[in-house]
Amino acid sequence: MSQPSETGGSKRDPAPERLGVAGSGTIACGLAAAAAGCGVDVTLWARSDRSLDRAKEAVGDGVAVAFTRDLDALAQATVAVEAVLEEPGVKEGMLRSLAGQAGDRTLLASTTSSLSIERLARESGLPERFFGFHVFNPVNRMKLVELCFPDEATDDTRSRSHAFCLAIDKTAVEVPDEAGFVVNRLLFPFLFDAVRLLERTGLEPAQIDTCMKLGVSHPMGPLELLDLVGLDVAESIGEALYADSGEPGHRPPGRIKSLVREGRLGRKSGAGFHEYT
Repeated sequence: MSQPSETGGSKRDPAPERLGVAGSGTIACGLAAAAAGCGVDVTLWARSDRSLDRAKEAVGDGVAVAFTRDLDALAQATVAVEAVLEEPGVKEGMLRSLAGQAGDRTLLASTTSSLSIERLARESGLPERFFGFHVFNPVNRMKLVELCFPDEATDDTRSRSHAFCLAIDKTAVEVPDEAGFVVNRLLFPFLFDAVRLLERTGLEPAQIDTCMKLGVSHPMGPLELLDLVGLDVAESIGEALYADSGEPGHRPPGRIKSLVREGRLGRKSGAGFHEYT
């Protein structure tokens, strides 16, 4: 209920944000489901009928998400998030499309885990209303959001972004605009080194994963985690990290590249370092 203000009016809570998600992959579906579970009005866009059917299955029954193949349906969103392929041209094109139909108060966001926020913001055409919004998989369980802002982002953009994270029950940490932000910048050299150890020693993936789970209490071994992330995504992240830093440890190992060429992308394809049924 609104409380009377000292001037005789009333203090009004800000209107709840309406989330539009452009994408139908794991992160897009996870974000849509998590936000809807917190009472946020959510619309998810998919490019094809097949992608839309997969998204409906991934989100699950009983979750109040509207699904569409019409990108114009996201025009009513007050927070429009692109969650498409981790490639600059694909993300930039989607952001320009979302910006072209954005309302006067619509915030634009990208779920990128490795690309320059300044560049994406500039290419979107709305840098003052842009933010990096790196959520983690599985979105319903992982509490962290890495928030990253371009220099042009307004105070309103910053405050609403933080408030939106709270509204979907996430903990936001502002991070610098460096490839990989904080988590991936530190994580991927470890993951890639596990692959290089596999290449050098001939150990089985399960042996390496078991060592890290039982030896240091990691909930998931490094090769299992790469399979969960997606080996194609891991390769893209590694290439972006290496391009930004020049550090050899950021370069994707050959085993990852060969598995991607074979179509063994991890859990989403049924096979990666491990087999999934």
